[in-house]
Parts: sequence; C-alpha cells; structure tokens
Amino acid sequence: MAEPFFRLMEMIVPPVVAANGTKITYHGLENIPARGGAVIALNHTSYVDWMPASLAALQRRRRLRFMIKAEMQDVPAVNYVIRHAKLIPVDRRHGSDAYAVAVQELKRGELVGLHPEATISRSFELRPFKTGAARLALAAQVPIIPLIVWGAHRIWPKDHPKNLFRNKIPITVTAGTPLAPSGDVDQLNTTLRKVMNTMLYRAQEDYPHPEGQFWVPRRLGGSAPTPEHSKQLRIAELVERARKQGTSHR
Repeated sequence: MAEPFFRLMEMIVPPVVAANGTKITYHGLENIPARGGAVIALNHTSYVDWMPASLAALQRRRRLRFMIKAEMQDVPAVNYVIRHAKLIPVDRRHGSDAYAVAVQELKRGELVGLHPEATISRSFELRPFKTGAARLALAAQVPIIPLIVWGAHRIWPKDHPKNLFRNKIPITVTAGTPLAPSGDVDQLNTTLRKVMNTMLYRAQEDYPHPEGQFWVPRRLGGSAPTPEHSKQLRIAELVERARKQGTSHR
C-alpha cells in the first residue's frame, strides 16, 4: 500500500527527531509483529507519546493507526493528518462506530494504537484503564502488545511548558511480550495493566530521575502530583469543562 502521506512522514520525521537531539532507545521490538493485526496499548504521559511509538513500529516496517479523540478533527492541521494517515477518530458519544472501524482494521492486519488510560496522567503513573484495548483484541482475535514510552513527557507534558526544540531529551520505548486474546474482558484488562505497570516501573527506574523535578514521579523523589492529587486535578478539569460548555450553550 503506497500511502504517500505516511511515506513522506517516514522520510521526514526520523531525521527531524535526530536533528533535534532526541535519542530514542528501543527495547523488545521483536515483540511488535512483522505482519498481522495487533493492538498496541501504550501509557499516556505526553501529547507526543504517539511519535516514539510510531517510530518503534517503523523500526519493524509497520505503520501504526492511532485511535484519536474526534474533536481533534476541528483542528485543520490535525484533521489533515487524521484523514491522510487513516487514523481512527473516536466520538465519545458514539464510540461504537470507532470500535467497529478499529476491529475491521485489526482483522485486515493493521496495527491499532490506543491509550487504555484515555487521558494524560499528571502523576506519570498509570491511571485506571478503560477496557477498549481488551475488547478490541478479543473481538478481532489479535494480540495486545503492551508498550511503554518514557521521556516524552519532558517534551510536551500537561500543565507545563513545551520543550520541543533542540531538547536533547532521551526517550525509552519498551515493547512487552504479546498478550493472547483470551479470557474475558476484565481478566485481560487486569493482566494488561499489571504487565504495563511492571514495565513502567522498570523504565522509570532505569532512567535518570533528578530529585525534585516536575517530570519525576513522586514515588521516585520528584515533584509530580501523587496519583490521588492527579485524580483531584482531573475532576476539577472536567467540572470546569462542563461549566464552559454549559455557558457556551446558553
């Protein structure tokens, strides 16, 4: 499949990342299948987690189709990417439509990426998981590849300034052992989160974590919010969003 937009990005993005000084270290790439469908489930700490995850797939000569919030289609540049990279928009009011498309893509042999946490973690620890990854894997009968990206949150985190250019920030990408599509949804989802939590801890502990830094989890001596504080911030964010939507509809 030619897909000129994807091909152009594959030619442009790796040299730009290298010129920016971003060094990506990959582990376990052999766990990303060279062919056939699979769900790529990755943690969510940054607005750019998709980039190192996509480059990991590229190392295996694969293309990763992400599920993305439908409201991002309102941003012209992002909508252009969604259409030409054949990403899968998810309308939270009609999620079954995106689910059906994702299952079809998986059965066609594509890699479909999503964040089981659904939103960025301010604590940089795993949030509670939605069941989408498990449901997709079971419906399409394809494996789930747990993937951890660590370091991208130093480039574009939530609630902190971006650090996009000449940042020389190291990023680690680890692909874990594929999880077979077996058992029920809750069992598979629980197993996925347990595996990803172990992988995340290992990635965090193998990465330099200077004391007091905002991007270092509180558990490792950083000043990131605790998971409980992060939860409170998320609730406040949703309340404020609902207030603004209510005001705009008056």
